[in-house]
Amino acid sequence: MGAMKLVVLGAGESGVGAAVLGRKKGYDVFVSDRGSIVPACKEVLCQHQIRFEEGQHTTTEIFEATEVIKSPGIPDTLPMIVEMHKRGIPVISEIEFAGRFSRAKMICITGSNGKTTTTMLLYHMLKKAGIKVGLAGNVGYSLARQVAEKNFDHYVVELSSFQLDGMYRFKADIAILLNITPDHLDRYNNKMQNYIDSKFRVIRNQGNTDHFICCSDDANIRKELNKRTIAAKTWSYSTEKQGQDTAWLEKEKVKINFNHKQFDMSIHDLALKGKHNIGNSMAAGIAGRVLEIRKEIVRESMSDFQNIEHRLEFVGKVHGIEFINDSKATNVNSTWYALESINNPVVWIVGGVDKGNDYTLLKDLVEAKVKAIICLGKDNLKIHRAFEGMVDTIVDAGSAIESVTLSSRLADKGDTVILSPCCASFDLFENYEDRGHQFKKAVRSL
Repeated sequence: MGAMKLVVLGAGESGVGAAVLGRKKGYDVFVSDRGSIVPACKEVLCQHQIRFEEGQHTTTEIFEATEVIKSPGIPDTLPMIVEMHKRGIPVISEIEFAGRFSRAKMICITGSNGKTTTTMLLYHMLKKAGIKVGLAGNVGYSLARQVAEKNFDHYVVELSSFQLDGMYRFKADIAILLNITPDHLDRYNNKMQNYIDSKFRVIRNQGNTDHFICCSDDANIRKELNKRTIAAKTWSYSTEKQGQDTAWLEKEKVKINFNHKQFDMSIHDLALKGKHNIGNSMAAGIAGRVLEIRKEIVRESMSDFQNIEHRLEFVGKVHGIEFINDSKATNVNSTWYALESINNPVVWIVGGVDKGNDYTLLKDLVEAKVKAIICLGKDNLKIHRAFEGMVDTIVDAGSAIESVTLSSRLADKGDTVILSPCCASFDLFENYEDRGHQFKKAVRSL
């Protein structure tokens, strides 16, 4: 096996992790990144004496690979990847590679929205229960790096559809599918079914001793469940109907009936607010019961969990106005959830790089709740057109500080100002984190 050549494309967190694990397992590893590699990643590669290149892809060397691990961000349509498929060189994801060398239990979460929140909540729950657990995938550290260097017996793994696309033999012991709404369709030939199939890869290779947790309120999931034979034990949850699922909502209580053992908890005790978050809490609660975590610990972790930064994050109150940072909302559905969870009049900061958004989905919520819109982006025409006549005030801002200053003038005591952009951030900011940090800084300087 010593001579097996592993080529890793992309030297971010996941690529470097895969390279370190490959090296440890005796592969001849070569890392190639078309962009520049950040110093911290370069340092790790040097420490492990792993060869790498940046600013280019030397295809002659790359095509000598026995196997290729590619970054989730690289599309399959890239000519170099197409050529690899033609030559019969397997192209896999870092998660697939890491899974080969780990006997830990894998709890895998996917969905179009809410996956980071649910992943973090479950990680919090397992840690509280005293389980040796790693956090990986789209959040936390690379799974491969942890498999190489740590000794966890459980992993909570957040998986995007791009990561799932590169997974073949990997198996989730517990798979969670939260929802499927249109996102990234440009990567799936604009075919919704392709994207749905990608999400359902989370249950690939599962057998009858494994578990699948899903939301029965989601029309796309329901339709697929009717078409497919699911090998795993399936547990569903619903915030819309009572008593037909493993978990449901009844008189402001979350009820979980797992293996004829009843668990209930008031929604007012849940750390995560908003209807969609009740669903996320239910998914995590069922997983906790599957793992036989004590009810007290499940209840406690669902009530004292602190949500991730940039996702419906309470920033503070200034002159009686509440400010919320939801910079991680980069698509229409995420913003729909955000607006749905607020009960005060709203001043909404929106905009950035539009991924083909259909704003009509937000029409009812905007009419009911939003008193003013502040467009934070370079090109705001589409937002103006979508909401003109629905909201009295629509203004433009060219920076986070300008948007916050405007919002404090437009909002009254008892209102909520929310940054929930619906869009990517690359026109004015480095990334959604940078946008969120600048927003928070501006709020604190009011």
